[in-house]
Amino acid sequence: MSLHRLRPLIGLSGILALLLSACAQVVPTPAPQQPPAQPTTAEGGAPAPAAEEEFRVGMVIVGPMNDKGWNESHVEGTKYVMAKMPNVKFDYVDKVNPGDRPNVKGSQVADDLIARGAKLIIFNSDDFKDDALETAKKHPNIPIVHVSGDYAWKEGRNYKNQPNLINLMVKMEPGWMIAGCASALETETGKIGVLGPLINEETRRYANAAYLGARYCWENYRKRDPKALQFKVTWIGFWFNIPGVTLDPTKVADDFYNGGFDVVMSAIDTPEAAVQGKKAADAGKKVKYHHYDFKGGCELAPEICIGVHYYNWGLGYLKIIQSAMQGQIGETWIWAEGNFQDLNNPDASAFGYLKGKALRSENAALIDEFIKGLGDGSIDLWKGPLNFQDGSVFLKAGERATDQQIWYMPQLLEGMEGQSVPTS
Repeated sequence: MSLHRLRPLIGLSGILALLLSACAQVVPTPAPQQPPAQPTTAEGGAPAPAAEEEFRVGMVIVGPMNDKGWNESHVEGTKYVMAKMPNVKFDYVDKVNPGDRPNVKGSQVADDLIARGAKLIIFNSDDFKDDALETAKKHPNIPIVHVSGDYAWKEGRNYKNQPNLINLMVKMEPGWMIAGCASALETETGKIGVLGPLINEETRRYANAAYLGARYCWENYRKRDPKALQFKVTWIGFWFNIPGVTLDPTKVADDFYNGGFDVVMSAIDTPEAAVQGKKAADAGKKVKYHHYDFKGGCELAPEICIGVHYYNWGLGYLKIIQSAMQGQIGETWIWAEGNFQDLNNPDASAFGYLKGKALRSENAALIDEFIKGLGDGSIDLWKGPLNFQDGSVFLKAGERATDQQIWYMPQLLEGMEGQSVPTS
């Protein structure tokens, strides 16, 4: 989630430390929504500290805490941790981005949270990769968790040997394949639109995964020619609307619904695909949407929601925090996977998938079959032959993509519409 290319457009002034306290309000831990369970222990580790030994965690959040998407899913993950370990408390600073806080830097926010007593810091966006590294160097005894990013990946391209820096990401690509499959099963026009954020390696691999799932199910379950499937990505320029900087996601969603795209997949943090889809449906259009990020995404417009693939951040956060409370760093590169036997179990799976009311029963059964195939390996969509959008070879026949090839995705795939690289 990078805002680096937006910063010159917004015209950032110098970072002034004295502005931090005025601009970045700390939101304390909210009350748990359910009675907390007894403290758990890290796998193979010592018992967690007693409840009276409070452990404070600071979270630096790129967008609004209640966005019904990426950021709210992280807050939900912290609630999961607190339900398991009532002695853990979180302090949050949200909207840490150049649009909302042009004079505040992520590392400044982290410094302030540490000064307030945080013993672990979480940065929840790829845009914070350099802030996370700077904070880790400045506070070598504090575990610094960066969600997304690859500085802790020894086999990655950008490894930095910083022992207290932890990268956590969910391997959401199979979730996107499921979402693409469900969208292809439900479209009547054969036109699927993707409301995309900015363009980078992460968003390209997600869009490609969605297309591969859609193409597979269109061809194998619906017995249709892949050339008859129109799969278009329109990038707005960031994960949510920044007036004057990004495209307006409301207009992009409307353009899809008014242009014959009867299924719109959301890939941004905010619910425009659902909101505008409901308006289109109320006006008599036969449209549906697929939500992303947040477990409650189908509640926004339940009658036209095909499904939602969502993150379970709590599982990863819990293990990291348990290790930190025992004075350990633990694993520093975590690309957490889903449990295909029990996708919606927050204690077992890093991501989940919920079917919506708009997914017809016969297609729900096909989704179950598709999920089973992804889980047992009988459906392997990262296998060649596959070409990139410009016609160059991504994978030769029989070749399977490595983790590095998937993570560092350079282009969209052949058969997709949309930009592969940002315009200068």
